[in-house]
Amino acid sequence: MAYSSHDQTPYSNDKTLSTDSADEPEVLAALGYKQELKRNRSLFTLLFQSLAIAALPFGEGGPLLSAVYGGGQLSIFVGWIIILFLASSVAVSLAEIASRYPTSAGPYYWSFQIAGESNRTVLSFINGWVWLIGNWTITLSVNFGLASLINATAALYHPDFAAEPWQLLLIFYAILLVSFVVCTFANRFLPMVDTICAGWTGLSIFIICIALSVRAASGRHSASYTLGNYDKSLSGWGGFTFFIGLLPAAYTFSAIGMISAMAEEVHDPTIKVPRAIALSVPVLWFFGLFFVIPICATLPPLADITEAPGAQALPYIFGTVMGTPGGGLGLMFLVLAITMFCSISITVAASRTTWAFARDDAIPLSRVWSKVSPGLGVPVFALALVTIVQMLLGLINLGSSSAFTAFVSVGVQALQVSYGIPIALSLFHKRTQVSHARWKLHPIVGTMANVVALCWISFEVVLFSMPTALPVDKTTMNYASVVLVGFMAIAAVWYFIYARKAYKGPPATDGL
Repeated sequence: MAYSSHDQTPYSNDKTLSTDSADEPEVLAALGYKQELKRNRSLFTLLFQSLAIAALPFGEGGPLLSAVYGGGQLSIFVGWIIILFLASSVAVSLAEIASRYPTSAGPYYWSFQIAGESNRTVLSFINGWVWLIGNWTITLSVNFGLASLINATAALYHPDFAAEPWQLLLIFYAILLVSFVVCTFANRFLPMVDTICAGWTGLSIFIICIALSVRAASGRHSASYTLGNYDKSLSGWGGFTFFIGLLPAAYTFSAIGMISAMAEEVHDPTIKVPRAIALSVPVLWFFGLFFVIPICATLPPLADITEAPGAQALPYIFGTVMGTPGGGLGLMFLVLAITMFCSISITVAASRTTWAFARDDAIPLSRVWSKVSPGLGVPVFALALVTIVQMLLGLINLGSSSAFTAFVSVGVQALQVSYGIPIALSLFHKRTQVSHARWKLHPIVGTMANVVALCWISFEVVLFSMPTALPVDKTTMNYASVVLVGFMAIAAVWYFIYARKAYKGPPATDGL
């Protein structure tokens, strides 16, 4: 439970506590909260969870069809290189602020502390809801994406098979329930699960790299074709086609800030949280090269991939390149397992975000969602809420698959906006707060990173509002912007009905 921002005197910089023993209650008290979760994570398990959330083969492979429409190999390979610098600028910008304010509340808490007193309450409420929506919908995209991959994998043996919407929904529900049970009853084992996931992911990428390179049943391309083939004919976007091809790489790195929600479960968070955020991008990028280059070198004809069952390119590519359904299934099994790990890790992070926002009385029935189970040591009701919201949103797919797919884009858009607000505030206030952080960049480098991050975030929000190919109809239109506005309208209604009187923002503090 939060201490009232009206009942406490914020800690000044002169009283900033050492976080060498970050599990001491007074450290979190300096941020306005009491310790309720167990600090059972280290730098490496936090980094491994970040890698699990990104789920490289799923993050890049799940939406790979967008890169096919986006021109093929050039967009995949060059896009991967470009995203390294863009995503790194976002990561280090977030890392600095997370070092100053290492709490599970994340971006909306940061916005409150950095903004001016006249508008910080409303601003933190808005950013909190954007952050919450981003967490819910990006988690939804992972879980439903896993269900869709399972469906497309079945098509390796039965090309004409396509699960009915209700069947896909049941697969989706089963995934949600598995994640809920694991996250609820196996919390003390989750750091080990994230470690296993990191090892499994590395091994899987190695196996996929070797298998595709050696088998190459559909042929191997020349080096120039592998890295430079660019076909603008499929998307209808003309010169803008290349940017459509950035979508898979951008999606892969979109959730790098979610790891900040674990700040109250790691020792020495002022150092380990920012390091985990900052390191996740180059580590992911390096291993990603061994995933994207073999795919580029053995990619079947782009036009054929656009006809892949279930609009899922990866199972089709694996099956075609391996030459047999069994070979494709073997590689897809590795990816499906990684995605299940991702489901667990991202659900944990989303539940902590939900719990933290409820702790500050910002959502309906906050007292329920902010409870931590004494026996299990986890916010069970917040986990349940994350699961129930996804189940309800999943019903939309029964009526309109195009409306449902908008949630994938909404997840990315909302997360990026929630990142951008505190970064912009920090830059506007001349980076005064982050200058006192234990983990920080050189002022000039930090300013440059902030500017690049804000430019990329602005472009990314627009990019994820666009349909993959032109022309569009009611089934291929991207409704992400409509869905995001709808969510914000609901939040606005709640604000005027209740929160404008009850919500005071998180506790005021000068950080650590």
